[in-house]
This record gives sequence, structure tokens and C-alpha cells, in this order.
Amino acid sequence: MPNANPEIKYTKLFINNEFVDAVSKKTFTTLNPATAEKIIDVAAADKADVDLAVEAARKAFAPGSEWRSMDPSAKGKLIHKFADLIQRDRSYLADLESVDNGKPVGDSDFDIGMAIDCLRYFAGWSDKIHGDTIPVDGNFMTITRKEPVGVVGAIIPWNYPILMAAWKLSPALTTGCTVILKPAEQTPLTALYLGALAKEAGFPPGVVNILPGLGPQAGAAISGHLNIDKVAFTGSTDIGRLIMGSAAASNLKRVTLELGGKSPLIICADSDLDQAAEIAHGAIFNNHGQNCCAGSRTFVEASIYDSFIAKAKALAEKRKVGDPFGDGVQQGPQIDETQFKKIQDLIDSGKKEGATCVTGGGRWGEKGYFIQPTIFADVQDNMRIAKEEIFGPVQSIFKFSDINEAIERANATKYGLAAGIMTNDINKALLFAQSVQAGSVWVNCFDIVFANAPFGGYKQSGQGRELGEVSLKEYLETKTVTIALTKKV
Repeated sequence: MPNANPEIKYTKLFINNEFVDAVSKKTFTTLNPATAEKIIDVAAADKADVDLAVEAARKAFAPGSEWRSMDPSAKGKLIHKFADLIQRDRSYLADLESVDNGKPVGDSDFDIGMAIDCLRYFAGWSDKIHGDTIPVDGNFMTITRKEPVGVVGAIIPWNYPILMAAWKLSPALTTGCTVILKPAEQTPLTALYLGALAKEAGFPPGVVNILPGLGPQAGAAISGHLNIDKVAFTGSTDIGRLIMGSAAASNLKRVTLELGGKSPLIICADSDLDQAAEIAHGAIFNNHGQNCCAGSRTFVEASIYDSFIAKAKALAEKRKVGDPFGDGVQQGPQIDETQFKKIQDLIDSGKKEGATCVTGGGRWGEKGYFIQPTIFADVQDNMRIAKEEIFGPVQSIFKFSDINEAIERANATKYGLAAGIMTNDINKALLFAQSVQAGSVWVNCFDIVFANAPFGGYKQSGQGRELGEVSLKEYLETKTVTIALTKKV
């Protein structure tokens, strides 16, 4: 049974397989977003702690170390053991995630299942990473080697804490890198527990390090550290720019960025209207709208616009909001007061700029950071709610006349993370898929993500890719080795 008061077992930094206080002894408070009340104080890492973690990670990565000398298949078995331990403690982790993040406990459990799948997928790659033999002119043999990039700094967001940890740890570990993981300050608890499970699984000291802390201190120290070889970041576009600049200014370390989005979902008149309304509802309201690829711009063909609005309104008003541990709850609170105020400000801007608030538009309940499921109709492309990433439960519905217009407007954004279309016309579907500027395109579905399929964005939604075979190259260096032969073969 779900437990709304799970024991908090780890609150210190995890460095070199030990839980330790921050050098400064400073802490920060993590809050329960459903109540706005304190959960517990957590150690706050800063530059001195990052230095210690980097030292441990570099030692673990050094030639001849236990980790570097480990057989590739043994690394895969370790990752599988790590996944086994997460599965063993799945119920506890789901409770902990929901207390710290606010999402319904069933959603937390679903995320953990996806994290396990991610680890298992990448574990299978550990002994399958290899180079090539290249035919060259002359009396030479040329081969390539794929080698781990080194020490990876991974900075993850608060909307999918344990899942995003898996997205970063999995490819880094399977390629043989060592990792310094900084969870978001709003949601540090499950990441710290993962540190304990990594040790229990048998990862050598220094391979996995977990440093909770504030972005301007711990995050900045990671992105600017001279002895970190790569940064993998998921979060806002604004912070992504800072990380990229810091990485370039320090040592030109490699950077992958999975950033914001303002994803379009096109509803064509030839689609099944009930199905389209359901998918569009989930596309924006799942995870409280706190989803980088959320379908936050719903474009509906003019002939079905009013009918669609009525169905969308009914679905939003039926959506159950409340305690993440309550029966049948579909939507919990937003993550914190900052996000709550940002979302409410954007809702207010939509009203002021002339959009029609069909339902919602205000606070839900009397405590915590809950916002009513909100729908705006008559949204115009120049409104703030049309252009800015809201990251909350706000559906903006636009009207369009034909597919070419819809594609042009869908692309009229600085983002390009994802896009979707609902249609029974294969020609429209293929035209859209080929024309839209987005890293993921969903046809008659939305937000369908697999561990073995790449995920990432165009334009200011980031660079590089998470997941799938293609993501491995983000954690590998390619070395060319040319050998002079004494005889021509």
C-alpha cells in the first residue's frame, strides 16, 4: 500500500561510495509541494564538494582502476543488478518520489518502471560498443576504438526525478564513464537513495556520485569544472545557455542539452474526435503539464473547433486533482511556489490578452501549489500563452484552416522538441512528419517514448540525443589507430 510518510534514509552527499556532509556543513530544505511544508533538510553541495567528487570520479576512471579494468559484460551485469535493486524497492521509491515531487503515486511507479527499462536497455550495450576497420591506401591497417569520454557531470530536473537520473546514468555507465549527478534542489531524495543502491549493486567507489545542491553553486561548479569531460543537462533553455557558456569557457567540455518546448498537436477534421480530445488532454495535462514535450499548443481545424472545445472542457472538468496519495487522483500540485506563480501569471496574461478561459484559471484548494486544469480558446499566435513555455496544466487551443497553414504556424517557435498530429489521412500525416521542425513526431498518439528510440530537440530545444543507440556517441570518443605493416597483405 502507498505510504505518504516514507522514512527518509539519506540526506547527505554521496561521494566515493560514502554519505558525507557538505564541506561547508550547509543544508537546504526540500518541501512537500502538496502541503508547502518542510520534508527534511538536505546537504547542499558547492564547489568544494564538486572538487571532492571529481577527484573520486577521476581516480575511478584512471587507467588500471577497478572500473576501467572491468570486463564490458561485467559492467552490464552491474547495471542489471542496479535495476534489480530499484525493482526490489520500487514501492518505497514511488512513495518517496510522490512526497518530494507531488505527482500521483501511480505516476511515480510508472516512471520508476520506465527507469528500470532504460537501465536494462543500456546494460545490454556494455559489450557491444566497438570500432571499425577502415580500408586505407598504402601498407597500413587503420582501426577505430570507441572509448569513454571520461568524467560526466549530469544535471537533472525536478519533473521526472528518478527517470531523468536513469536517462543520464544508463548511457554514461554502459560506456564506462564515471558520473557526478546533481539532482534538482526541489527533488533530491530519490537520487540520493539511488546512490545507496549503486553501492549495494557493487559499483566501485567514485563511479557514481550524487551531489544535491543549488544550481548557482553546485550546478555552476559542475558545468565550469576543468576536470569534468562532459555535461549532460535537462532543464530550461535559459539555464542550458548558461551551462553551454560555462562549459565552453572552462575547457570546451562536451555538452548535451535537452531543453524546453512549446510542442504543437494538430487535430484534423478527419480524425476521430473523441480519441483526439482524449489524446490532446493527456498531451498537456499529464504530469501536471510539467513536461518539456507537452502538447501545449493544440491546433484544431475550424470545422470541428467548437465541438472539440466542448469535449476538451468536459475532460478537464472531470480531471481529479488532489492529494498524490488519494484514490483516483490524476493531478497533484505544481512543484513549488515559483512555478505556481509563473503559471498563474501566464494564465492571467491569457485573460488580459483576450483569450477565452473556457474552464479553470485559478488555484485549486487552500494549501499546496495546486492549479485547476485550465483551457483557453480563441488563442492567437502573438499571445504570451502561445509563445512561452508554461510548464503547467494549461491547454491553449488555436483554430486553423488547412494543413499547410497548421505546419507553418507549428514551426513558428524557437522550440522544436516534439509535435503531433491526429488524422486518418496518411498523406497529411507524412507531410506533417516531414515538414515539422521537431525531434519527435507522433501520429495519432502523443508523448510515446521508448528507451531504444532517440529523444531530443531541434532549434532551442537542445542538442544531442537521449536514449537509443545514437545517444551512446554522446558519451564516447573515437580514436583512430593506424599501424604500418611490414608486408603488403
